[in-house]
Amino acid sequence: MNFWRVFLIPFACLYGLVVRIRHFLFNHGFLVSESFPVPVIGVGNLSLGGTGKTPFIEYLIMLLKEEKNVATLSRGYGRKTKGFRLAGPESSYKEIGDEPMQYYHKFGSSITVAVDEDRRNGIRQLLKTDKKIDVILLDDSFQHRYVKPGLSILLTDSHKLYVDNFLLPTGTLRDTVAAAKRADIVIVTKTHRVLSPFVRRSIVEKLKVKPYQQLYFSFIVYGKFVPFPGVEKYVDKKKPGLIVLFSGIANPAPLIEHTRTLCNELVTLKFSDHHVYTKKDLSKIRSAFDDAFQRRKIILTTEKDAMRLINSPYFSALENLPLFYIPIRAKLHEEGRHNFRNQILEYVKKDR
Repeated sequence: MNFWRVFLIPFACLYGLVVRIRHFLFNHGFLVSESFPVPVIGVGNLSLGGTGKTPFIEYLIMLLKEEKNVATLSRGYGRKTKGFRLAGPESSYKEIGDEPMQYYHKFGSSITVAVDEDRRNGIRQLLKTDKKIDVILLDDSFQHRYVKPGLSILLTDSHKLYVDNFLLPTGTLRDTVAAAKRADIVIVTKTHRVLSPFVRRSIVEKLKVKPYQQLYFSFIVYGKFVPFPGVEKYVDKKKPGLIVLFSGIANPAPLIEHTRTLCNELVTLKFSDHHVYTKKDLSKIRSAFDDAFQRRKIILTTEKDAMRLINSPYFSALENLPLFYIPIRAKLHEEGRHNFRNQILEYVKKDR
C-alpha cells in the first residue's frame, strides 16, 4: 500500500462499516433477497474491475448456448438510458452499455441480451419475453443482493487477489473480504498460461476457500486482430514495426505485456475504464500514429473499446487508418476444466 493511502484508512473504515451494515440487513432478513424459478448464475468480483468478467461471461455463453436459451442481464454501465432494455440490431453502447453491446455483437440473436439497473425487474421482464429463457447470467452481480443467484461465481485477479487488497478508498475493494464466503465458485483469473504448482499452492493457501466452495484457475487467450469496418484484413506476416495501443479498461497491464510481443515498438495511450472517446481523444490517437516513422504500423484497441467507437460521432477522425481490435477469451486450466463444466451443466439441468 502506498504511503499516502495510509491517510485514507479512516474513510475506508467508514466505508467498510456501511457495507457491513448492509450485509447485516440482508443476512438477518431486514432486506430480502429474491430467488427465481429459472437457473440464475451470478458472476462478479469484490473489486472495482479488471478481473475479467466480460470474457468469463462469454465463456459461460459458449458453454451453454448450444443446448440452452441463454440470457445475459447487466446494469449497462455508462448507458444513457434507464430501466429495462433488450439488445437488438439498432442498439448502441449508449442505449445498453459497452459490455452488453459486446455480447450482442459477438453472439447476435443466438442469445438474449438485456440491461436493467434493477436486477429483479430485469429478470421478471426476461421471463415475460416471447423467447423461453433456460438460464440467466447476471453480469457483475455480487453486490446486488436483492437477487439471490442459484449459483454464484466470484472472480479474483491472480495479480491482485482480494485477500491482498484493501477497501475503498485505500484500495480497490468495493466489498469486504468476508463477502467471498457467499460464492459457490471462486475463479482465479489472468494466471500465466503455464501455472506452476508452487504458484497454485501459494494462491490456495492465501484464499483459504470454504469446504463448500470450488476453486478454479483461468487464463486469457488473445485472438487475431479484427479490422474495424472499412479496414482491410491485416495480412502482413511480419511483425508490425509499431503498434499504437489505446484502451479504456480497468487493468490494461496484461494486454500491454502481450502486445509488446507482437511488434518491434509499442506506443500506449491509457484512458479510464468505460471511457467515452471525445474528438480530442481520437485526434490524439491519430497524432500518435502519424508521428511514428515506422513503415509497418497499425492502431490497436480492445473489443470493449471497439463497441464504444463504432457508433461514435467522432469516428471519422480515425478513418482510412489501419485500425483493429484484439478479442480475448477466458480459458480454464485443464486440471479443473472438466469439473467446472460438469458443475455448471448439473446446476442448469436441475429440476425446479
